[in-house]
Amino acid sequence: MSGADLPTMAWRNLWRNRRRTIITLSGFAFGILLAVIFIGLGDYSYGQMIELAARNGSGHVTLQHAEYLDTPSLKKTVTEARALRELAREGERVRHVTTRISGPAMLATAKKSYGAYFVALDPAEESPETYGLIESISAGEMFKTAGDKGIILGARLAKNLNVKLGRKVVYTMSDKRGEMASGLARVSGIIETGSEGIDGAFFMLPLDRAREQLGYDPDEAGQIAVFLDDQRAAEQAAPALQRAIEGAGNEAAALTWKQTQPEIASFVAIDEGGNLFFQGIIMLLLAAGIFNSLFVSVMERLREFGIMLAVGFRPAQIFALVMWESLWLALVGVGAAALVTAGPYYYLSTRGVDMSSMVGGEGYEVSGVTLSTMMYVDIYPEKLIYIAVIVITVTLLAGLYPAWKAGRVAPVETIKLV
Repeated sequence: MSGADLPTMAWRNLWRNRRRTIITLSGFAFGILLAVIFIGLGDYSYGQMIELAARNGSGHVTLQHAEYLDTPSLKKTVTEARALRELAREGERVRHVTTRISGPAMLATAKKSYGAYFVALDPAEESPETYGLIESISAGEMFKTAGDKGIILGARLAKNLNVKLGRKVVYTMSDKRGEMASGLARVSGIIETGSEGIDGAFFMLPLDRAREQLGYDPDEAGQIAVFLDDQRAAEQAAPALQRAIEGAGNEAAALTWKQTQPEIASFVAIDEGGNLFFQGIIMLLLAAGIFNSLFVSVMERLREFGIMLAVGFRPAQIFALVMWESLWLALVGVGAAALVTAGPYYYLSTRGVDMSSMVGGEGYEVSGVTLSTMMYVDIYPEKLIYIAVIVITVTLLAGLYPAWKAGRVAPVETIKLV
């Protein structure tokens, strides 16, 4: 029958059995609520972990010697550091660029000595936004200049060495030529993070003092740390920076945080995989509920479909009618889910959930990164669109068989049904 208003008919059919439709929509909304909350929790925790790792490491993108990643050594440096820094600043979405040197060293006093890892930086270039450990200075203060004569120790390392603020320590490291070089510094600050790896085996030096000790040129460094406005842009920013570096004739390599911190990348990938598996189960359950609702609806109306075919409706129109019902169900379900999800999402994104009673402290460590026990939701906007598209697609797929079944009814047989 031509001229039939199938969308209007489908809308009316959807509400002929209000109870069943409302129950289906409730399951719909609850499933989407779970998906949004769990994905939002994951996005927040992954983002926090990556951001902290970048701030305490060497940025979202790192410019360093091409061989440093495979065989780390203080001999492997980047030259023309100022030019590289300016080149990096011209990149898209680049927020900040800093120069650093990092590597292993030995700390000693008159009675004790311990192995540790150091980072040398310029306080004029750094802030808590680029180096999170600055906020963890619990005693003393940050260096005033890159040529400062101080040293900042992890709290447990200072305790192990039995030194306090103002006391002197000797640090020894292998310089650019592979020879042992020692320096004397006075303790100017103490870092306390709660992480055993940082508090027990980490210290900071002023950049120019470290350069002098290692025999570096004034324009030589270990790494150039590049910070972006969104860590997800690292995959596009690194290749673009690499092309610019090669065009400038420099041999440095541009690496993403995934390459410089593979432990963090592996943890995020595994956890995201588990989260996606859980979301897949939710979508399967949602599809099963929708299929059941549509199939029962079709089976209850076989006689009706037979009469419609007898008076001139084509099988394709019956198929389209049921598919329109599926589409309306999906659209109304997404709208209902948005209303149901708004309240819990707002609460969890602003107030959060305190997990300290579960982890037994004010923070917990994952792959060397200490995370806060306050959990929030912060889903990326594009993922909301993905969820809506996937849910609508799943609903339409769930409606295919009931629609096919409805279009294949035999009028003579079904009209006899009571």
